[in-house]
Amino acid sequence: MNKDNENQTQIILDSIADGVFTVDSEWKITSFNRAAEKITGITKEEAMGRQCWEVFRAGICEKDCSLRHTVETGQPVVNQSIFIINSRGERVPISISTALLKNKKKQVIGGVETFRDLSLVEELKKELYSRQSFHDIISKNKEMQRLFSMLEKLSESDTTVILVGESGTGKELFAKAIHSMSQRKDGPIITINCGALPDNLLESELFGYKAGAFTDAKKDKPGRITLAHGGTLFLDEIGDISPAMQVKLLRVLQDKIFEPLGGTKPEKVDVRIIAATNKDLEKLVKEGTFREDFYYRINVAKLVLPPLRNRKEDIPLLSEHFIGKFNRRMDKEILGLEPEALAVLMSHDYPGNIRELENIIEYAMVVCKDRLIGIEHLPDYLVRGSDHEEHETLSRKRKESSMEGLEKELIYNTLAKNNWNRKLTAAILNMHPATLWRKIKRMNIILPKQDGRYK
Repeated sequence: MNKDNENQTQIILDSIADGVFTVDSEWKITSFNRAAEKITGITKEEAMGRQCWEVFRAGICEKDCSLRHTVETGQPVVNQSIFIINSRGERVPISISTALLKNKKKQVIGGVETFRDLSLVEELKKELYSRQSFHDIISKNKEMQRLFSMLEKLSESDTTVILVGESGTGKELFAKAIHSMSQRKDGPIITINCGALPDNLLESELFGYKAGAFTDAKKDKPGRITLAHGGTLFLDEIGDISPAMQVKLLRVLQDKIFEPLGGTKPEKVDVRIIAATNKDLEKLVKEGTFREDFYYRINVAKLVLPPLRNRKEDIPLLSEHFIGKFNRRMDKEILGLEPEALAVLMSHDYPGNIRELENIIEYAMVVCKDRLIGIEHLPDYLVRGSDHEEHETLSRKRKESSMEGLEKELIYNTLAKNNWNRKLTAAILNMHPATLWRKIKRMNIILPKQDGRYK
């Protein structure tokens, strides 16, 4: 290529909004346009002659290079989403497309990759995400959105709140949200699981003790109530405490005073109480296992959290959130769920609620070595039986269809570049002309009337 043609080519490349670079057979960069400079923060002079993975530092460079895949198989990659690291050490979301680079003799001499900055798209996604999240609670469900508005109102006062919901519905997240929006946000939030301790241990944990209160009490120890002074005390699984313990907590709720074990005088505390349970407290009151006076003291403001099976529209949103979370933790770049895998998740009833979904996604992220999570990456209990076979068949057909689409595009583009000469195209694609003709017919590739049959 003479100097004038080379300059003209560079002018054309620099006018393109997408980043473009080419590599030779040794993976060294041979061209690098202005948009590529802007997106990566690396100048053309710095990039030229360097191997592409030194410039882009993407997760796929080491183990799943798309450009290498194209050079080795001849199959292009179209709009694959990945992250690169720019010159400032920032992760930049981009979509890439790859193709073969050939000389005038149609010989492969390298590869070309175009890439588009998706930062604006990611910002828009984050803005949409922020509208559907509330202090780490994610939902677009109408009932959950109503609860969000209730939280804002409850955070303005010190009203005692009871959170009711099945295990795994996010009661602790709601408690933290109420605390973080309240005037007590600069104080501590202290959590204790009331169902995890027997009465004697629960009492010492809550109220603390004075030196000499029992044999091993060598010095004073403050309880959780004291530690929560000026902040919030979150009593999880409040439905599991005994009536005797309910009496002792009733005094804290009524008068904000308590006595440590071994103490001789009551102590004052400034604390807000938020309780949570997965039990039907009204039923326990009727059965006589839960004190009525205590129930009405904690049941000032009641929020009932819906189970995940009643807000299935949140499953895609939550799945995306967990994939992002585990990508960061595991240093992976999994893009999302295959449609068949999402269909399996949508059909499950989630007795373990959001916690179960999170565990499912974590397991899938561990076993998945692809760009998308498929049904083969989900736990066995989700995909047993005939549904599993049906989903596997759908997944296989979709993948076959996707591969056939890429092959159809490759055949059509190669034909077009070679003036529809089937013999030459077959030679370039390393297949027999009769095989090429069968593929053209099967894939319904429309050829022009002058299709090069006799060329």
